[in-house]
This record gives sequence, structure tokens and C-alpha cells, in this order.
Amino acid sequence: MSDRAPLVSAVIPAYNCAPYIGQAVDSVLNQTYANCEIVVVDDGSKDDTKLVLEKYGDRVRYIYQQNQGVSVARNRGIELARGEFVAFLDADDFFFFDKIAAQIAVFAAQPNLGIVHSGWRLVNSKGEPIRDVKPWENIPKLDLEMWLRWKPVLPSAMVFRRSWLQQAGGFDPRFPPAEDTDLALRLALMGCETAWLKQVTVGYRQHEQSAMHKGLPQANSLAAVIDNFFAQPELPDKIRLLEKQIKYSTLVWIAWYLHRTGHPVEMAQFLQRSWNFTPYLPVETVINWADCFAEFYQEFGKEFDADLLASSDEWQNLMQWIIAAQTSY
Repeated sequence: MSDRAPLVSAVIPAYNCAPYIGQAVDSVLNQTYANCEIVVVDDGSKDDTKLVLEKYGDRVRYIYQQNQGVSVARNRGIELARGEFVAFLDADDFFFFDKIAAQIAVFAAQPNLGIVHSGWRLVNSKGEPIRDVKPWENIPKLDLEMWLRWKPVLPSAMVFRRSWLQQAGGFDPRFPPAEDTDLALRLALMGCETAWLKQVTVGYRQHEQSAMHKGLPQANSLAAVIDNFFAQPELPDKIRLLEKQIKYSTLVWIAWYLHRTGHPVEMAQFLQRSWNFTPYLPVETVINWADCFAEFYQEFGKEFDADLLASSDEWQNLMQWIIAAQTSY
């Protein structure tokens, strides 16, 4: 790449990720796209994160702050970034070697874009492949409606035009760990255009400390993001008409997620919440819940044991609640 290539700021928020952050930094340094800076915001780590980063010298801009959460860390990175574009990278993830070059090429071809999104590879704690995720196969267009319906957000797989991040005010710290979904919805509502790079560009590490394994915080945060979005007074009529549908499908997905992460009581509570927005008759709603669980488990690469769910105390209590709700009308 020539010196005229736009500067890209790789912003890495870090919190107690000493075992992984070296691989993250190396994955940026090894990019085929040369005009990158690396900004690491250490969000109060108590492990050897700083020690690991010292060997990189001035190849990494290292900033330490008291622990304030990933939203504040990313926002600090946005403030410090000098690049026209920002490529977020969680400290336990890693870029594939041509990620930035490929995404910047999409920006060059479509100057109207504010975000270029891509696919990702789920990897285990050792970085070994689990499976590739290619969201464009089900979501070919990323407009506001599709962001609402599918929420295919992964910051490490995205590159943002920094001016859009600044205009949106960055990440909202009220919504951890779904602050990334909130940002994507706000940007789409503001008119920020997104396009797919139909390529898997990042290793997304799955381990017990990662955000997607924080069952209850993730569930409550995502529900709060959707409620906050639809609480805005000025939404396009087309989007306002989708409110019940989006809330229903989101709450059912959250219920499945809680089932998968071992929170059966809360699963039932979110299914109860979805009841307020169902477009179906009572029996059809229950069937739809089971069908959705089966579909989500299939997408996740797991078998769904419907009989085990149906025989659980939580499901039985839920069915009793439905009967009681019907007889009270």
C-alpha cells in the first residue's frame, strides 16, 4: 500500500486478556494493509496485559484507564484514533491477514458507506476453528429493518468511518454487553449505510469469559436496547409498524439464548414477555416458540431436544401460566 492509502486505526479495548492480546496485536501488524496504527485501551487490567504489550514499543499506542467497561474503552479509542477509519478488535479476537485491505477496498468502491461488515470464524479458546459465520447468506442487505430483525453485529468484523462514530457519539455505556447492537441501530437510523464484504475476516474466540457467555447480562441488555430504540418519538412509519413483530422475535431469541446458557427460569420469563407481542393464536404461539428454538439450535450447530424442554418444570409452569391467562379473559 502507498503512503496515500487512508490511515486505519485499529482500536483494541483490553481487560485481563494477557493470554490473547499478543495474537490480537500481531494480527494487525501482519496485515497486508500497511497504513495502520494500533491503539490499545487497557480498561483497568490486573493481569500482565501491560507487560505483554511493552515488547511492541512504539508500534502500539498504549493507554491505561480505570475499569469503566468496554463502551468507555472503545470511546476512548475513538477519541485517540487518528485514522479516517476505525477497525475495532476485541483483545481476545484476531484479524485474518487481508481483512483491512479487503474492507478498505469496499469503501474505496463505495464512498457513500459508513460501515463495511464481514463474516467471522468462531474459534475455541486455543484459536482452533469451530465454524464460519456468513450472515450475508440470510441477510443480503443491511438496512435499518434488517439490523432490527437480525442484529448481526460483531465489532471485530466491522470497519467504521470514524466521522460516523463521532456523529453518533460512540457506544452507549448503559447497555453492556449489547452496546454494539445499540450503536448499529442508531447509526442505521441516522442514515449510515453498510455493505457486506462477503469474506470471513476475523477469528471470534469463544470462551467462558467472552461476552456471549454472560447469559443474563446479554439478555437483559439486548431487551433494553430494543425497548430504548422503539421509545424514540420520531421513527419512520415503516419501522414503527414493525415494533410488535421485532419485540416478539427478539424476546423469543433471548429466551432461546437463556435456555442455551443454562437459565431456564429466565427463559420462561422472556417467553412470557413475548406473549404480549405475539401475532399468533395461543397454540400457534407455543408451537412457534418450539420451532424457533429448533431453528436457532440448528443455526448454532446443536441438536434441540424438544422432549427434554417440554418435560422441564419451567416449561410446564409456563403452560400453566398460559392456561391461566386464557381463562382470565
